[in-house]
Amino acid sequence: MTFEFKTKGVCSRMIHFDLDGTTVRNVEFTGGCNGNLQGIGALVEGMEVDEVIRRLQGIRCGFKETSCPDQLSQALTAACAKLAEKKSS
Repeated sequence: MTFEFKTKGVCSRMIHFDLDGTTVRNVEFTGGCNGNLQGIGALVEGMEVDEVIRRLQGIRCGFKETSCPDQLSQALTAACAKLAEKKSS
């Protein structure tokens, strides 16, 4: 399933990604530090969603309260909540 997440407090503006069951696929950031964000997408490709969240949650960028990796963890958490909500409906 494909998801889109509008970021807050970082240079990137949007994150697009797929969840194949519990596996993270096709992470793409819009805006931000292109090379670094492509690297994050490549590193998390094929990882289990819970592991990505565990590794990236809480990372900060300089003096900001969040970072692009942290925003990805928030996006994945929101996507999992939506999936759980659909299953319970």
